[in-house]
Amino acid sequence: MKTLNCNGKLLVFDQAKLMGILNLTPDSFFDGGRISSIQNALSKVENMIHHGAEIIDIGAMSSRPGASIITAKEEIKRLKPYINLIARQFPELVLSIDTIHSETATFSINEGADMINDISAGDFDPLMIDTVAKLKVPYTIMHMNGTPETMQKTVNEQSDVLNVLKYLIDKKRKCEEAGILDIIIDPGFGFGKSVNQNYSLLKQLTCFEILEKPILVGLSRKSMICKPLHLSPEDALNGTTALNMVALQNGADILRVHDVKEANQVRKLYGQLKEV
Repeated sequence: MKTLNCNGKLLVFDQAKLMGILNLTPDSFFDGGRISSIQNALSKVENMIHHGAEIIDIGAMSSRPGASIITAKEEIKRLKPYINLIARQFPELVLSIDTIHSETATFSINEGADMINDISAGDFDPLMIDTVAKLKVPYTIMHMNGTPETMQKTVNEQSDVLNVLKYLIDKKRKCEEAGILDIIIDPGFGFGKSVNQNYSLLKQLTCFEILEKPILVGLSRKSMICKPLHLSPEDALNGTTALNMVALQNGADILRVHDVKEANQVRKLYGQLKEV
C-alpha cells in the first residue's frame, strides 16, 4: 500500500485522498481573488476539511494559461499571513504549497507546511530538487510543456502519454538520487496539452503505476471539460465530477479539486462500487 510521510504526518492510501485548492491569487482561472481575508481563508479550509479533504494545496501564483511568473519575494509576501496560522489552527491537516521557487519552498516548510507541489518539477528553479531533499518533505512533480505563460503555445507531440511517462520517470530518478523519499506523480492535465492529449492521459492513467508512487490528478473545471461542452469553468462542476470518477477507476490516488464535497461523494460511490 502506498504511503507518504508528510513532515511527520502519515498518509496511508487505503483510499484516494482529496486535495482541496486554496488560491491566494488575484488571477486564477476559476476562483482568483475570492480569498479576501485571513478569516475567509480559515473558513474555507475548515469547510474543505469538514467535507473530507485530507490535504490543502495553497497557491499564491496563478498557473492558468497565459499567467506570468511572479518572484519568490512576491509569492512569500502573499503566503506569509496564512501558512503558519492555518498549520496551527488545523494541526492534523497536510498542508501543501504550490510553488516553483526553492526560496518559497524553504519559507513555507519553516512556517509549518508539510509538502511541496511544483508544476515545473524542478525545471524552473535548479535548486528546487536539492532544497526539497534537505527539507525532507514529499514533492509533487508534474509534467508541463513550457511555462504557464507559454504552455498553450507549445502543445506538441511531447505531451503524448509515452513522452509524459518518460519525463516523469527521469524526474523521479533525479529526485531519488537527490535523496527525496516521498514523491507524488502528476501527469499535468491541461498544462501544454491538447484536449485529445488530456483524454489520452486520463484513459491510460494506469501506465503511471509503473513509477510505484501516488498519482495526483487535477481535472477540476479545466478546459478539457469546458471546451468539448462549450461551458465556462463556473458551469463545469458536473463534468469535473464525471471525470473524477474515471480518474479513480484508472488509478488516481489524489484528486486535486475546487469542490471537495462533490469529490468526496464520488470517492464514496467509487468505494461502494469496489465493494460489490
